[in-house]
Amino acid sequence: MRSDFSSEIDAYFDRIKSTLDRLSRKELNAFIGLLLEARDARKMIFTMGNGGSAATASHFAADFNKGLSYGKAGRFRMMCLADNTATLTAYANDVSYQDVFVEQLRNFVEPGDLVIGFSGSGNSPNVLKAIEYANSFGAVTVGITGYDGGRLKAVAKHSVHVPIDDMQVTEDLHMVFDHLLYSILSRYLPAEGQGA
Repeated sequence: MRSDFSSEIDAYFDRIKSTLDRLSRKELNAFIGLLLEARDARKMIFTMGNGGSAATASHFAADFNKGLSYGKAGRFRMMCLADNTATLTAYANDVSYQDVFVEQLRNFVEPGDLVIGFSGSGNSPNVLKAIEYANSFGAVTVGITGYDGGRLKAVAKHSVHVPIDDMQVTEDLHMVFDHLLYSILSRYLPAEGQGA
């Protein structure tokens, strides 16, 4: 077994660094605006994804519901549709895995709500089905993708795209987006008693 993986470590970090330089600052800035609009209008924000993207969607909800809401003049209202294991598995078992997110949206989504789908490939059928439904219901939709963006980049009304054919780097940078937004918004959102 090799004991020195320095070249592979450097290569991985180089892929991350070069991809960071190609990210659209315009897309990220627009995404911040959509999140703030939803917060200010007291709209729900729904996140979803599969596997690593489910974990990222859940991490977003934790950071926005607690870190960017506790002690603030206004609060985010964010729900991760991948977090309720009982609901998720009931729909997967009794209906189909493609319906695990869209059926939850049928319970909760209202026109003007923000629906965010994470999919590294951009082709996750259950995310696409939920985004298409949200569009038809008058929600605002965002696709957060990698690779070429897949169908999600085209179907969602807004896109935040990681331009690399590498799932690990894609998922790394999706998580960076969460902490980037947290870092920025935590400095600008007013505290309780300072107005909204």
